[in-house]
Amino acid sequence: MPHQTQASPDQTAADDPTLARFRKSIDNIDAAIIHMLAERFRITQAVGEYKAQVTLPPADPAREQRQIARLRKLSEEADLDPEFSEKFLRFIIDEVIRHHEKARDG
Repeated sequence: MPHQTQASPDQTAADDPTLARFRKSIDNIDAAIIHMLAERFRITQAVGEYKAQVTLPPADPAREQRQIARLRKLSEEADLDPEFSEKFLRFIIDEVIRHHEKARDG
């Protein structure tokens, strides 16, 4: 059984070096996620503008289903809850569609 260290009662979470390392890693990952989402949305914004120019519909349900299936498979391989991944992707897809509708409507 791994040895667990107990923080002293007068030690706060901010004083715990192990917790601080974990939190720093989480903060770095969160920053990377934000930057990746920003890049993804820059690209999908260009897609929305293109779709508006060539009069394609804002949504592509067949592609959405393929993307969800692909992400669920990746999630399973990564030992991440596929239900969570699907909800996360659905949230992103819905936001992208909203942007595409806005591009279409001028």
